[in-house]
Amino acid sequence: MRAVHDASRNPAFIDTIMRIFLTGGTGYIGSAVLDALLRAGIEVRALVRTPDGADGLSARGAHPITGNLGDPASWQEAASGVDGWIHAAIEDSERRATVDRTAIETLLRAADGQPGVFIYTSGVWILGHQRAPVDERAAVNPPPIVAWRPEHERLVLAAGTGRLRTVIVRPGLVYGGARGMVAELFKDALNGLMRVVGGGENRWPLVYERDLGDLYLRLATSTDAAGVYHANDEGDERVIDVVEAIAGAVPAKPDVRRMPLEEARAKIGPVADALVLDQVVRSPRAKALGWSPQLRSVAGSVSRLLEEFRRKK
Repeated sequence: MRAVHDASRNPAFIDTIMRIFLTGGTGYIGSAVLDALLRAGIEVRALVRTPDGADGLSARGAHPITGNLGDPASWQEAASGVDGWIHAAIEDSERRATVDRTAIETLLRAADGQPGVFIYTSGVWILGHQRAPVDERAAVNPPPIVAWRPEHERLVLAAGTGRLRTVIVRPGLVYGGARGMVAELFKDALNGLMRVVGGGENRWPLVYERDLGDLYLRLATSTDAAGVYHANDEGDERVIDVVEAIAGAVPAKPDVRRMPLEEARAKIGPVADALVLDQVVRSPRAKALGWSPQLRSVAGSVSRLLEEFRRKK
């Protein structure tokens, strides 16, 4: 591995070029990670599914690797000979758990015996209901939609050695731009009808996309960061407060409808149970790296976020 400056305190400064293999470079989280890495001068090989996506990654300054996450033979060779591996992709199908495990195992084989860092993207839903503040030491209690996550986290952490640092990032619900659940709320508001699963009194841990990318950069370039890291702005915002702030920011105030959980389960499946989780999450280990979110509230930043949504949409 090429020597790099410990950038956990100042991630914009890196002594020598570092090379990262990234999955999900065109995805929501992966795009934020890619931008942060490229801003820091890191060389990124980014897995992408389509030629058009490859063109877009090239234009941003990455080295695209055309392949399919579920077909490791299409990309495993490109995952060797680098200094770090960041897995930010997720298969959008019923095979997501199987594909995710296969990707982890392939990336760990690429990292076997080499010094470097492996960063795996999990999520705060794995924690289940957490009505009192919890940090990275909390026991997990995942809803069915992410019941497979704990085993994948354990697989990654068990692979950590003196030469390979393994890291788990559990982002909150990501906001910013034109993707993600908060962006869907903007879309619904502009269309005149917003739906809230349950009563909306539950709290969502949230994190701004650019802030999340900065944390990945700090973790990749630190010399000793390892283990589990939560990533959220600690705003403890109730869903209904976010909804009402967005409803008040659009030109014509939309109707807001509360959807009973049973109805939501019938319409959108197991994600409904995740959307009603009440979670108060803390990120002390990320803060110890010098990470400090620049945005700490959706409701308090709604005008800025609406403009971002319109511009990127």
